[in-house]
Amino acid sequence: MPDPMPARPRAALRTAVVWEVLRDALDRRVKATGRQALDVLDTGGGSGNFAVPVARLGHHVTVVDPSPNALFALERRAAEAGVADRVRGVQGDVSGLFDVVERAGYDAVLCHGVLEYVEEPAEGVRNAVGALRPGGVLSLLGAGLGGAVLARALAGHFKEARHALDDPAGRWGEGDPVPRRFTAEQLTQLVSDAGVDVGAVHGVRVFADLVPGVLVDTEPSALQELLRLEAAAAELPAFHSVATQLHVLGQKPTDD
Repeated sequence: MPDPMPARPRAALRTAVVWEVLRDALDRRVKATGRQALDVLDTGGGSGNFAVPVARLGHHVTVVDPSPNALFALERRAAEAGVADRVRGVQGDVSGLFDVVERAGYDAVLCHGVLEYVEEPAEGVRNAVGALRPGGVLSLLGAGLGGAVLARALAGHFKEARHALDDPAGRWGEGDPVPRRFTAEQLTQLVSDAGVDVGAVHGVRVFADLVPGVLVDTEPSALQELLRLEAAAAELPAFHSVATQLHVLGQKPTDD
C-alpha cells in the first residue's frame, strides 16, 4: 500500500527515520496480536503529524494534547485524510494522562517531543508505559543535547555551545526555547527505569539541520540522497551524540 506519511520534502527530513521505525514496529505488533487494527495513544500528538498517518494504516488513534487549537487542527486534518472515524482528540497532558485515558489500554504509545517540556520526565515516561498493554510498543522522541551544542558552535555561538554542555538541562541560555535536552543514555535509562525493554535507539536529523536549505532545494536528487544518509546514520551509535533528536523504541514485557 502507499506510504501514508506525507511526502512534503522538508517534513520528510524531520519525520522519515521515526516513521519507518514506527511503521515497522506497528506491523510487528499486528502480527503478534493477530489484530489488524491496533489501539494507539499519541501523547502530545498536536495536529496529527503521526496520528493521521497511523490511522491511515487502519489503526485507532487517541491523541492527548493540552492545546485546543491543535486538537481542532487534528480534527480537520483527520477529516481531510478520510480517517475521522479512527482518530479521537482529548485535551490533557502526559502528567495527568490517566485523568483522560485508561491504564493498560493501548498497543502502542507515542511520546514525541513531550519530555522536553514536562517538569518530571521520569513521571511522563512512567505514565506513557502505564498506558501500554503487556507487550505494547513505546515510541519516545526527545531533543538531543549533542545536536544543539553542534548547531550553536557551527553558528559561531561558542559560549552558548559551552553553556549547553555544562547546563544540567542542556540549555544554551535564557533565550533557549527548549527547556530540556537529553543524551541517548539518559533517555534509555528513563525507559529502562519505567520497566520497558529498549529495542533500538536512533539518531534523528543528524545532518538535516546543518545542511544549507538551498542545497537541498536546488540540487537534483539531493533530498533523496540526504534522506538515505539520515537513515543510514540513524542506526549508528557514533552519530547519536550529534543528532538533533533521539528516538528510543521499547517494548513492555508481557505478563508471561
